[in-house]
Amino acid sequence: MVDFGGWDMPVSYGPIGPEHLAARTAAGLFDIGHMGQVLVEGGRALDFLQAITTNDVSKLGDGRMQYSLLPNAEGGLHDDIIVTRLGENRYYVVVNASNTDADFAWMRSQAGTFGVEVRLWEGRTLLAVQGPRAQEILEPLAEPGLDKLAYYHLRRDRVAGVEALVSRSGYTGEDGFEISVPESAALEIWSALGKSGIASPVGLGARNTLRLEAAYPLYGHEISAQWNPYDANLGWVIKPEKGDFIGKKAILEGKGASRRRLAGFRLMEKGVARDGYAVLDAAGEKTGWVTSGAPSPSLGNACIGLAYVPTTAAVVGGRIRVEVRGRALEAEIIPTPFVPSHVRKNV
Repeated sequence: MVDFGGWDMPVSYGPIGPEHLAARTAAGLFDIGHMGQVLVEGGRALDFLQAITTNDVSKLGDGRMQYSLLPNAEGGLHDDIIVTRLGENRYYVVVNASNTDADFAWMRSQAGTFGVEVRLWEGRTLLAVQGPRAQEILEPLAEPGLDKLAYYHLRRDRVAGVEALVSRSGYTGEDGFEISVPESAALEIWSALGKSGIASPVGLGARNTLRLEAAYPLYGHEISAQWNPYDANLGWVIKPEKGDFIGKKAILEGKGASRRRLAGFRLMEKGVARDGYAVLDAAGEKTGWVTSGAPSPSLGNACIGLAYVPTTAAVVGGRIRVEVRGRALEAEIIPTPFVPSHVRKNV
């Protein structure tokens, strides 16, 4: 157990490798109750969210989810988030655990001119089941028609008889679901999901290697208050054409001036490239840094990672050097995600 954003969280329930592979081959069960759940309500809720996020919230219909960013005025990010439209003038925002208090305070500080209510959804928790057999586990416990729930959509549901919101997204690269329920029902739902005997509980360690293999960004690693989101290849969630939003000018100016890019790599020599390790040029000078690195259970424990490197070096097939315990180890830039995505594609 470790402190994670002010929460006591399990690094693992057993060996990390088997937990990771269980989510890839069957299913993993995740306690994500530390994530922040925020409600935005009021007649100008859409206008408010358009002003404080980079994506185009106007594209959402009821039950539709959207990955987005909370930009700051300087062109960096407060956080990356998920926005869901629950109904007209009512939205549900999920934020990162370590940023919940700061995100909530910042959102409320911006809400006054729009006359909207921003409040933490108290008394709720989140669980997730992820993997190729996730639907098989959840289906007997949920209302009929779970198979019709599309990727990045949410529906009101009952799980094991308990009122719930069930969404289909995930942070592993596998098909899966998130379940928002009252805190009082958390243990009941966790136990019901585990009774299948299919899902293995998964801690922070495997959660990190799963998201790394999928090349999903983590706040404080690939994205931060100082770095331009275009550098992290997140231009697809920045919609300048929707109109003005906080930080728009700085983000677009930073895009044009950028000389670095986030890239995936694989070490060609034995070693582990950890977060923060230096990326070196041929002369041994630091030109970038590793944002996330770990052995990959799905790839025979080969060391993979994400790193900020000069734009000229961020070319698939190119070579970089990573300083690992005083040694400059050769690494190859490779495509991401590192393993094939198996998320449920909408048809």
